Amino acid sequence: MRKPPYFDGMTIETTPVVDIEGARVLAKLGDSVTTDHISPASTIKVDSPAGRYLAEHGVERKDFNSYGSRRGNHEVMIRGTFANIRLRNQLLDDVEGGYTRDFTKPDAPQSFIFDASANYQAEGTPLVVLAGKEYGSGSSRDWAAKGTSLLGVKAVITESFERIHRSNLIGMGVVPLQFPQGETWESLGLDGTESISISGLTELNEGTTPKTVHVTAAPTEHSPEGKQPVEFDAVVRIDTPGEADYYRNGGILQYVLRSLV
Repeated sequence: MRKPPYFDGMTIETTPVVDIEGARVLAKLGDSVTTDHISPASTIKVDSPAGRYLAEHGVERKDFNSYGSRRGNHEVMIRGTFANIRLRNQLLDDVEGGYTRDFTKPDAPQSFIFDASANYQAEGTPLVVLAGKEYGSGSSRDWAAKGTSLLGVKAVITESFERIHRSNLIGMGVVPLQFPQGETWESLGLDGTESISISGLTELNEGTTPKTVHVTAAPTEHSPEGKQPVEFDAVVRIDTPGEADYYRNGGILQYVLRSLV
């Protein structure tokens, strides 16, 4: 059992919602990415980030067991988030599994998603996930949202969401956004190398929920030569006043704790 960092730095009063600036893309995904693709599941492999973590802490390989048996240890579970062997992160060409490009490095090499996330968080760089239709479909899994949040993802931008996973993301302080009707990351020309800023979220501080926010995807040193900035208005999928309250608090856990206090 480990104490997760959900309440680290929390104050009795809510802190203002801020816009997202200079975020990088952790994963660029297609349609029908399920909670099984996102949530840690199955046995822990020795050469995975979770396997390395356990070995470094004196756990023998025969005792690794499964992610389900270690769900009380967030250090293991975060290392298994987006680690499904069937995940296809389209930041990479024809690669399956929990890998991404690490844009903290000059040549943006292939990296485990967890390792890249740790490097981004050390730099204070927020992250976003781009995806297609029916994101988060399948059975509801709390770690699909918990792991996403702990990896430093601040927004998920998709064509559409599965209802419960969308709500779970808000409950972990991650804002769900949708591309404009009929648009996709591909049609908008997003290749995932951009630096992404999202403005308009601060309207939540006034007690209202914005219907849309403005997204700017600016080219970076990792973008193809001649790439132009992309701008669009994304639909905010905070659908109820209760969800807005959770997001203003940083998540449902902080909301409940403040209510209890």
